[in-house]
Amino acid sequence: MVDALGYPLRFELTPGQDHDSVTGYRLLHELDFCPGEVLADRAYDTNAILELLQSRAITPVIPSKRNRRVKRPLDSEAYKERHLIECFFNKVKNYRRLATRYEKTANMFIAFLTLLSIRLWLK
Repeated sequence: MVDALGYPLRFELTPGQDHDSVTGYRLLHELDFCPGEVLADRAYDTNAILELLQSRAITPVIPSKRNRRVKRPLDSEAYKERHLIECFFNKVKNYRRLATRYEKTANMFIAFLTLLSIRLWLK
């Protein structure tokens, strides 16, 4: 999860078999502030996430899944700002240690990702 400027706010390391929407719901549920909009890709287009955002008066900028019968309107101009999360992943992948997964334990991987996040905030 990144803020409006692309700086990391929260991250969680999950097993490969977990779906993104489960972790995304948990991260959104634990938010201690109320953003105006939440931008995400199609994987987060679930009823649970949409109801959570609606209950907190947050505007979801999430494209509808292809199998959804009733498509929701999408603010395409606001959705263009989703590139900030991709830019964050690009910054992370510039560090070979993270990109090639030198850290074999989850604790060390998260520790290095935390250090990298601090460095990005201090720049």
